[in-house]
Amino acid sequence: MLEIVKTADGSNTIFNSDVGENYHSHHGALQESRHVFLKSGLQYFLEQHSSNEVSILEVGFGTGLNFLLTADYCTVENIQLEYTGIEAYPLTEEMISKTGYDEYISPKLWKQFVNTYSEALSSTIKVDKNIDLSIAKTKLVDFNSDKLFNIIYFDAFAAAYQPEMWNEAAITHTLRLLKPGGVFVTYAITGNLKRIVKSLGLKVEKAPGAPGKREMLRATS
Repeated sequence: MLEIVKTADGSNTIFNSDVGENYHSHHGALQESRHVFLKSGLQYFLEQHSSNEVSILEVGFGTGLNFLLTADYCTVENIQLEYTGIEAYPLTEEMISKTGYDEYISPKLWKQFVNTYSEALSSTIKVDKNIDLSIAKTKLVDFNSDKLFNIIYFDAFAAAYQPEMWNEAAITHTLRLLKPGGVFVTYAITGNLKRIVKSLGLKVEKAPGAPGKREMLRATS
């Protein structure tokens, strides 16, 4: 069962009773997404690399909030965005439309996203002239791609609820898809996660966390 719930910053998230967890932090869905993924992921990458195009893989597409904020930013900055989401259990278009995330992005982008969301579950679609989106309806372990990505947003449910997403096999499988010089970001940081990422040759950084979390993990290849 899915239920829209309000988080501490006034933005909505969805509670998944089957998992027993929210899709975003109860401290604030919007501020978590902006801090962990937009600021610490995309904007950090662009500060390190002078580029007008970027490819992103998101593990756990969920409500689409990370994509929407990223796409809105790239539209404003005239950056070509190729965005791939992995989502084993996609939300319905009806549930997506109830999130209220239209408040945080341009009306045009919201309309285009809602109108093309269902199609993106089966093919790559153009949400806008600079924005390509595809959502792989599959489990992480079954996802394969010939492409490598500049940035990986790792936004699975917490390890307490979805441990199979955080084990060595899952993280190794994910990081094989990161380009040299790429950035991996996630809201979580644990000793085991740091160990796995370091063992794969990435440089691990304890970055400041979003409200409610002291630290988060960012790693560069």
